Formats: sequence, C-alpha cells, structure tokens
Amino acid sequence: MSELSRGEFFGVTAATGVAGAVNPGGAVVAAPGGNATLTTRWYGGGVFELATPDDKTIVLVDCWIWNNSGWKAFNLEKPPEFASAAAYAAHIKSRKPDVVIVTLSHDHGDHIGDYFETLAALVAAGVDVKTVGQSDLMRVGLVPKFKAAGLDNTALVLNNGAGMNFGGHAAYKGVQTFLVPAVHSCASGFPAAGFIIDVGGARVYASGDTDMYGDMATVGGRYHPDLAVVCAGNGAFTMGPADAAYTCKLMGVTQAIPVHYAHNPLVLGPQAADLFRGALASAAPQAKATTFAHPGERLTLTIARNPNRA
Repeated sequence: MSELSRGEFFGVTAATGVAGAVNPGGAVVAAPGGNATLTTRWYGGGVFELATPDDKTIVLVDCWIWNNSGWKAFNLEKPPEFASAAAYAAHIKSRKPDVVIVTLSHDHGDHIGDYFETLAALVAAGVDVKTVGQSDLMRVGLVPKFKAAGLDNTALVLNNGAGMNFGGHAAYKGVQTFLVPAVHSCASGFPAAGFIIDVGGARVYASGDTDMYGDMATVGGRYHPDLAVVCAGNGAFTMGPADAAYTCKLMGVTQAIPVHYAHNPLVLGPQAADLFRGALASAAPQAKATTFAHPGERLTLTIARNPNRA
C-alpha cells in the first residue's frame, strides 16, 4: 500500500467522522439557513472579539490585551482602549453591552496574560461579565488566582463556577458555548480546549491553540459551525496555514479567519494571512477566507449559516 499524505489521511478520517455525526441532544442551537451578521476585532496573537452589531452581546476569546505583543510586527501602537485594564473596561462599558462573555482556552501567557485584571476591571465598572473554560481549570486550577484577584469564581464562571467539560455546554443571556478538544497543553496540566460559540444567530468554531486532528470532522459534523477562527502561526506551538485550511475543510464551515501569528519570533509573521488564504482556496473552496490587515481592525461579517444544522 502506498503511503498516505497527511491530507489524504485526514480526508479518510473526515469521511468516517461525518458518517457517525450527531447533533448535540436537547441543546439550543443557532438557527440554520440564511445569514447572520457579527462584528469581529483582532486583539493580536490568538485573541479576538465577536460582537453583535448593536454591541449588546460581546464575546472575548482569550484575554491578552495591554501586554499583547502582536502589534509590533505591524509597526503599530496599541489604541488607547488597549492601554490598561481600566482603559479597556471603560471602552467596553461605553459600548453599553447587556453581557460580556470571556472564554478561556488554556493558561499559556499569550491567552491568559491579562485575564484576571480584565475581569476585575469589568466587574468594578459594573459590566455584566461572565467567563467559561474547561471545568477543572476553572474550579480547581485557577481558583487561587481568582481569589488573589478578589474575584468570586462561583459567581463569574458559568454553571455556578463549574465551567464546562468536553461534551458539556454553558449558556447565558443568549450566548451558548460548547467545549471541544484541542491538541495542545496547559501549563497547569489541565486540558487545553477550543469552543463552539453560538452568538448573534451564528455558530463559530474558535480553535484555541491546536494541531489538526482527524476528529475535527466529527466536531464539524456534530455542531455544523458557520465560521471558523483558527490558529495558523505554525512554528513551535500550533498548526500552520495549510493545516488550518484543512481544518476548515474538516469542519465544513462557509467562512474562516486565521489568527495566532505575528506575535512572537517562533511563529509566522504577517505573511501567514496570505498563506492561509491561498491554502484555503485549495483545501476548502467552499469556505470564504477573511483576513485581518492588522491587530485592532474591526470587521463586519455577513456569515452564511450552515444549512446542515438541524
């Protein structure tokens, strides 16, 4: 038998995974068919924001803001609202959201670096903020840091402080999140994760830090996401543009955005965006590539909902 390429191997796995896929039983899901509109803003590295057009619902995926080094490769200074915890909280409050959800994929510094200070500042500003992540990380691993920051994890973390584990979900004020696997690590030893996020009528796959793996096809067949926001930096830590593009094929999404690049010397620089765009056209021509020109850019997305979602 001739040796399979990596893409061919995962293609076989994808066909197998989709055949056995099921929808999450009993869960409230984003509506299929038609379009949804979201805004998104890249904070640099793997950190980004999703919001409804009226800013009533804001979801932050990971939390590394004023310490984020992802601006240097673009020769940009951070805007004033990203200068400190207080400045960021004032910016968010000025948008008058009904809810802010902060998802935490894992505890590496370029994802959790400003997490506790941000939560404390948002709480102090009177913003209705909640957070969610892998259950043992939330209710065991990070509890001392919540307490050190003067935060009540049982009030802030969804599901009464429990967070969620793989196969579980959490919901609050119209936002629903599901925890999905990521092939990565945590400094504290708890599992790293990605998310399926229902917000504003769209369903988004946020990869967190991960490599490509065959069961992404099952994740795609189970949840039928519309948009994938995927790590694409390559180098020492995660998959690169080609594997990120193949991930989008496995997920069956209609639109995709690359992140997690140009923020440290061991990952690809700004060229990762164009590399991803070219790879996606080849690996997943059904998916539209959307790329940020630089950190801080805010885009309005018209997202075609996956018609396969029941």
